[in-house]
Amino acid sequence: MTRTAQQTTEPRTTDTIDYQAAAARYFEAWNAVDPAALATAVAAAFTEDGSYTDPLADVAGHEGLTAAIAGVHQQFPGFVFRQLGDVDGHHDIARFGWELVSGADGSAPVAGFDVVRLAADGRIRCVLGFLDRLPSGA
Repeated sequence: MTRTAQQTTEPRTTDTIDYQAAAARYFEAWNAVDPAALATAVAAAFTEDGSYTDPLADVAGHEGLTAAIAGVHQQFPGFVFRQLGDVDGHHDIARFGWELVSGADGSAPVAGFDVVRLAADGRIRCVLGFLDRLPSGA
């Protein structure tokens, strides 16, 4: 289907959005453990109505995002999220891979990739997460 210029908003390109910076803020939020640091990092990474959806979670707003992230840290204490590869983006959409890595032994029982939609200020409006690797029983 062809769309006319009147039907679309002006496209955002890699010249106007820093996809890597958005991903860095995202990982900072997911790796924050201290409640105050987590709240600050979530506010920096996500819009107020930002949402996160994957096969195991569907949350929205800073409180919902903070609770989901805290829940992952309760389930996987001592683990950190690490970006895999480069961030790929166009317009207001970016994607990147990640894994959840143990600080104790370097194992990575959870991995996936996320597709994010960004607001004009570079914060995340929406995350669609896909899980490629999960531990049995998760």
